[in-house]
Amino acid sequence: MFAFLSARRKAPIPAPRDALTSMRNLRRSVLLAACGFALAACEPVALGKVGGGPSIDASAPVPVALLVPSSSADGGAIIARSLENAARLAIADLKGVKIDLRVYDTGGQPARAAEVASQAVADGAKIILGPVFQQSANAAGLAVAGQGINVLSFSNSTAIAGGNLYILGHTFENSAQRLVGYAKQQGKSRIYVIHGNNAAEIQGRDAITGAIQANGATLAGVGGFDLSQQGVNAAVPRLAAEAKAAGATAVFMTSGTAGALPLLVEGLPGAGLSPATTQFVGLQRLDVPANALSLPGLQGSWFALPDPNLNARFNSRYAATYGGQPHAIAGLAYDGIAAIGALVASGKSNALTGAALTQGSGFIGVNGVFRLRPDGTNQRGMAVAQIRNNQVVVIDPAPKSFGGAGF
Repeated sequence: MFAFLSARRKAPIPAPRDALTSMRNLRRSVLLAACGFALAACEPVALGKVGGGPSIDASAPVPVALLVPSSSADGGAIIARSLENAARLAIADLKGVKIDLRVYDTGGQPARAAEVASQAVADGAKIILGPVFQQSANAAGLAVAGQGINVLSFSNSTAIAGGNLYILGHTFENSAQRLVGYAKQQGKSRIYVIHGNNAAEIQGRDAITGAIQANGATLAGVGGFDLSQQGVNAAVPRLAAEAKAAGATAVFMTSGTAGALPLLVEGLPGAGLSPATTQFVGLQRLDVPANALSLPGLQGSWFALPDPNLNARFNSRYAATYGGQPHAIAGLAYDGIAAIGALVASGKSNALTGAALTQGSGFIGVNGVFRLRPDGTNQRGMAVAQIRNNQVVVIDPAPKSFGGAGF
């Protein structure tokens, strides 16, 4: 789930009159299906540098704990079942490696996550896969840090990454780096950033400005707005005027399709900022839900996504095996098992240490090539796509290895 507008805002932002008339009916399905930044909670406790890891017997089944929110509200059982199914699908694909998968229910609660993480290690787990939510992942990592057990969480919060806690989730930083780099290659290097005034979108803003600096692009300006219908409507003329005055060749927006983005892409052209001359770029997925593709204001816009061919192949295999489509984050469980299996296949007793997990060559999963960084964050190969005629068209494929185009 990406960073949707807070339920605490004073007035909801309705969909544009002629665009997302059915969006309101899909908000619940989006919240259950879309992967992203609402997996992060607030005020995590960052781990210190722990490093290390357990010694394993690679010739025997390796105990791996999977921490999922089976009994939590808001679709926890659906998420948990999908993650476990994906993990077992990955285990079946391993060659010459045996994984003893043990599933624990966190209930979506940090205290429970810490408890079951400790129990999993007491039961013999050599590595922990999960939990999903930020505070639960942070609590689990802290609970087992002193025992030298690494945690590959499904969170995408870089705030909690570090020490023995790694995040597998897709991050704003990955999308921003990919999109800014591509924009510069296409001559769209003067970038104006538009963000909502909440914690998640400010994090997205910072990811974009960081990517601008890292890629040698130019920050043309930054404009924020209050997360309400009135706030967006009041800000649009100012945002359009500032971007035009700065000579911006691209405008990056941190809002998602279930938030302020529909109003922005309708309002900015009306205020004189034409997408024909200024490239619109979405930091979040623009194809979720599917009928967002019909938004007139999104036609021609760019966004980043995992390798769609690999993802489609995974979805097809999952459906054939389990009789339904996987949750949007299910692929992270497959990726985690794929990484663990690749390391155990080396036959080394130190295969699950921090040094092994952060090998530079990375791993291949159902979301494409990825690697874990020593600071606990991740780097993922992503494709750049454009919305054309209500369809997703890949305009720059995802890289297949590190060091190539796209990195």
